[in-house]
Amino acid sequence: MAENVVVADDGVDQSRRKFLTNATIATGAVGAVFVAVPFVESWAPSERARALGAPTEVDVSKIDPGQMTIATWRRQPIYIVRRTPDMVQHLEGHDGDLKDPKSDSSDQPDYAKNILRARNAEYLVLIGTCTHLGCLPKQRFAAGELGPSWPGGFFCPCHGSRFDLAGRVFNGSPASVNLRVPRYEYPNDKLLRVGADEKGVA
Repeated sequence: MAENVVVADDGVDQSRRKFLTNATIATGAVGAVFVAVPFVESWAPSERARALGAPTEVDVSKIDPGQMTIATWRRQPIYIVRRTPDMVQHLEGHDGDLKDPKSDSSDQPDYAKNILRARNAEYLVLIGTCTHLGCLPKQRFAAGELGPSWPGGFFCPCHGSRFDLAGRVFNGSPASVNLRVPRYEYPNDKLLRVGADEKGVA
C-alpha cells in the first residue's frame, strides 16, 4: 500500500518570491517599451522627408529692385526676382518671339497664368532649372545685353535656351516650354512662402 508523501516547507520566503516575480515582469515591460519606441517612430516621416516637402520662406524685403536671390525648395533652386517697373514694361511687345506667350502649355498655378506669370508685378518666382535638360539659366537682365531686341531675362549656357523676365521661352531655344512657376503665397508684405498657397502644401 502506497504511503502518503508529505512535502515539507522548504523555508522559501513567499513575499520575496512574489517581489522578484513582479520585478522581472516590470523589467520586461520596460524593455518592451524601449524596443517598441524606435519601431513606432519609424512609421513617422523622417526629418529629411519632412524637409523635402516643407515650404521655404524668404524675406523678399531684403532683395534690392532689379536683383535676384536664390532659395531652395525640395532640392530645387528657386529664382526670386524683384522686378523694376522698367523690367515689367519690357514684358510687352515680343509675344511673336515666344513659343508659349500665354503659358498655355507651361506649368504654373492659375494665379500665375498671365503676362507677369506672377501674383504681382514686383516679384517673379520661378523654379530655376531649364525645361530642356535641367541646367541653371543665368540672369541677363539688362535690355540689349544679348542683342538689340533682347528685353532682359535668362540665358541657359548649356544649350542656349533664352527666357524673358516672366520665364517665357523664346523661339529658337531647345527648351519647348516656359520655366516652371511653383505654388507660393505671401503671408505678409515681407514674407514669401514657396511650396504652399491657399490650397495647402504642394
